[in-house]
Amino acid sequence: HVQLVESGGGSVQAGGSLRLSCAASGFTYSGSTMGWFRQTPGKEREGVATINADDGNTAYADSVKGRFTISRDNAKKRLFLDMNSLKPEDTAMYYCAQSRYSGWGYGPFSTKSFVSWGQGTQVTVS
Repeated sequence: HVQLVESGGGSVQAGGSLRLSCAASGFTYSGSTMGWFRQTPGKEREGVATINADDGNTAYADSVKGRFTISRDNAKKRLFLDMNSLKPEDTAMYYCAQSRYSGWGYGPFSTKSFVSWGQGTQVTVS
C-alpha cells in the first residue's frame, strides 16, 4: 500500500531554513507527480510546490516563489522541499502528496489529482 512519511519539520526563527523530506513506498514513484501542501487550523489545505514526473517541471505558490525549492530523487523514492527565508506565515503542517498522474492532471495544485497523503510534519516559524 502507498506510504508517504514526512520528516524535517521543526521550529525556526524568521529568516531561517529547513529541509523537508518525504519517503515514498508502495507505488511507482518515478511515474507520479508529487507535491507539498500545507494547512493551518481553520484554513483549507493549499498547494506549496509540485514537481511533474513527466518532464521535471515545477510549480510554486506565489507566496513561496524564490524562497522554496522542490526536488525529487527517483532512485531513492524521496521528495524534498528546501525552505529558505522562512516567515511566520509559513507556519503550518506540511504534507507530502502523490498524484495519480505523471503530468499535471487537473492542475499542479488540484487536490482532484492528488490521491495519497502523508501524516504531515509541523513547521513553526517565530
